[in-house]
Amino acid sequence: MDLLFAAYTPATMAKALRIGALAFSVFGLSACLSPPTIQRAGVEYDRAITNMILEQLLLNIARARHHHPTHFTVVSNVAATFDFRTTAGITPLSSDGRLLVGPQFGTTVAENPTVSIVPVEGEEFTRRLLTPLTEDKFRSLFRQAVDPSMLLRLMARDFTTEGPEGPAVYQNKPSDPEGYREFRQRLLHLGGLAETRKLYVEPILFEKTWELPLNSPEAFKAIETGYEVTYDDKTRAYVLRKQVTGRLIVTNYDPDLLSNDVRYHLNEEAIKSPPNVILVDIRPGYPGGEYPFHGHFRLRSFNSILSFLARGIQEDQEYVVEKDPRSQPVPFNPPKTLEILESEATPKGAAFSVQYLDRYYAIRSAGQSDNIAISVNLDTFRILYHLYQMTVTDVSKVLVPSITIAK
Repeated sequence: MDLLFAAYTPATMAKALRIGALAFSVFGLSACLSPPTIQRAGVEYDRAITNMILEQLLLNIARARHHHPTHFTVVSNVAATFDFRTTAGITPLSSDGRLLVGPQFGTTVAENPTVSIVPVEGEEFTRRLLTPLTEDKFRSLFRQAVDPSMLLRLMARDFTTEGPEGPAVYQNKPSDPEGYREFRQRLLHLGGLAETRKLYVEPILFEKTWELPLNSPEAFKAIETGYEVTYDDKTRAYVLRKQVTGRLIVTNYDPDLLSNDVRYHLNEEAIKSPPNVILVDIRPGYPGGEYPFHGHFRLRSFNSILSFLARGIQEDQEYVVEKDPRSQPVPFNPPKTLEILESEATPKGAAFSVQYLDRYYAIRSAGQSDNIAISVNLDTFRILYHLYQMTVTDVSKVLVPSITIAK
């Protein structure tokens, strides 16, 4: 007993207390570890889900390549439980009587994720998949500085213009050489205008007027709905005016420079077509007017885009089309809208790749020594991803069985 108490000198007591304090401070370790761990997990889950969608797009192109039906699944929910455990204690270190106790501590982190995967199917999604894309989707992507020529190579089925013998349709179809060349050259002309910031993609704004008799109750009702109402002494009638936002138009001039009557009639022409049709009016006397044309692009469905890209792998390959001599230079003009590599062996250095049947399909990865064509190819694949996001339905409202995977 004397030896035991003799060991507790002031110096050893202070040292033991410091070590004990260190041991018990480990209880606050979990509070320090939790935020970084959760942050890393959130980033990894986001990366994994995004890669899953991109590889799924590539997989469905491969399915369409073999004329097989496409199918999509999405992650509807990710629930991860993090179990932080900390242990600490004091244990004898030696029997020589100098220091009787020492710290003992440890921490463990356990992650238990649960992922719910929902097959995207049913009438609503099928309708979205098969319904042609609308002009507002084209404008949204164009406003993000996406090159219109590459965007329309993906989205547009054809270009129609009025010719001497009636409508002429130029298809975005490589197996139709004449139509494909005319289609591509018009896209390249728009791309050159966009490069010099001389291309306008805006809705048509115009003022619409109506005349109503003096005793018409509709005139007073119009005041409540935001119309500008004036009275004309000559006609003894109320004149109603309202600013109208019409359909989309692609031009080489500012549409506001035209008279209100011309803008009104352009909109009347545009509203005769469904929402997947974009009116184009390239006029003489403005930048790019040396190559004038008037007509409309017809947008296709997302499912048709996948089929077009799938046929381009082997069945109906695209090729180089030079711009019209009257067009401005363009920064890039790749032969293919989206180059997808098909091989029998595992591709090396691919940004994304999938295996389907006995083949591998890949999108090349851009490196420091690669040319701009590969970067443009990745940008096109990114545009395809955005178009898919504009097409897919809100899975939280889809009442279909889900697949839950718990780790």
